[in-house]
Amino acid sequence: MKIAQKITNWRKYRETVTELGRMSDRELNDLGIGRADIRRVARTAVGF
Repeated sequence: MKIAQKITNWRKYRETVTELGRMSDRELNDLGIGRADIRRVARTAVGF
């Protein structure tokens, strides 16, 4: 994978973690995501 693509994926991962981390537990629960699952969901979203 090219370096530029890796950097782009890392930024998307961090943005996803940040956005999900700002949500309340209730909002996360509505999405079917536990707070402990945020990093796994973000990795899956960007294809890590």
